[in-house]
Amino acid sequence: MPRHQQPSLFKHTKSSQQGKSVSIQGAVVREVTCKSLLNHSSIGDYSFNCYTGCTNGCVYCYARFMQRFHPHDEPWGRFVDVKVNATDVLAKQLRRLTPGSVFTCSACDGWQSVEGHYKLTRRCCQMLLDAGFHLNILTKSELVLRDLDIFRGRDVRLGVTITTPNEDIARLWEPKASAVSSRLKVLKEAKAAGLETAVMFGPLLPEISDTPEVLAQLFSLAAKAGVDRIWTDTLNPRPRVWPSVQELLRQHWPKLYEHYRRLLFNRTCRAKYVDELDQRVRRAACKAGLARRLG
Repeated sequence: MPRHQQPSLFKHTKSSQQGKSVSIQGAVVREVTCKSLLNHSSIGDYSFNCYTGCTNGCVYCYARFMQRFHPHDEPWGRFVDVKVNATDVLAKQLRRLTPGSVFTCSACDGWQSVEGHYKLTRRCCQMLLDAGFHLNILTKSELVLRDLDIFRGRDVRLGVTITTPNEDIARLWEPKASAVSSRLKVLKEAKAAGLETAVMFGPLLPEISDTPEVLAQLFSLAAKAGVDRIWTDTLNPRPRVWPSVQELLRQHWPKLYEHYRRLLFNRTCRAKYVDELDQRVRRAACKAGLARRLG
């Protein structure tokens, strides 16, 4: 596959500047190189990430653990490392890998704001589809609609993550992600384009988006969008997540702080909560006529 001249954010250069950085919309963007891109995954056969870091800045993001292996002075949500040689590396890997299902993407939002400039996720998706791979996409970005032209008629399932139907609450937990209404638009337009669609309701936030009333709203939205597959997830005590979660709780839901701490770190309380939440989810799905679409 021919090499692409990578469009750089760094002016007055003809190629990427390894290690240099520029500030874009409050985030530090660095152009780096990688040795591999497509990796074996427990979510699908493979996964890939053209970016390390994510400007969506989701408070609950499990990918914060990446800072352990890729230290940055900036907090999570305020940096992105762009793997500018991603397409060249993928081209080499595709010569020897057996086609399979690719979770897109596993440790960042492949369609976060910098993708609008670099188009790396788009190019990699095109290469994977041309090589006979299946794409299982999950995003919070309306930018993914830009790429319907390469998804239409191909082996793609396009999904979005929705944590809460409340736009104001979503903006607190997912400050730079697309609006909830925009994510619903993604589902509707993907469906209209003939693609299989999916939604991830998660992480469901205790006493905020996991109540019977809110779950009913979420499943009603899924029914209206005609989604084919629905997953749910609980808030997990992943490394580096609790400090950001507790900070937001103290600012906006101080009365829920101890409740969250128990549900995350007390095994007995957590086990009981997970079981009760599963029952609430199934009841909501049944009432919406979507029980068979639960993943």
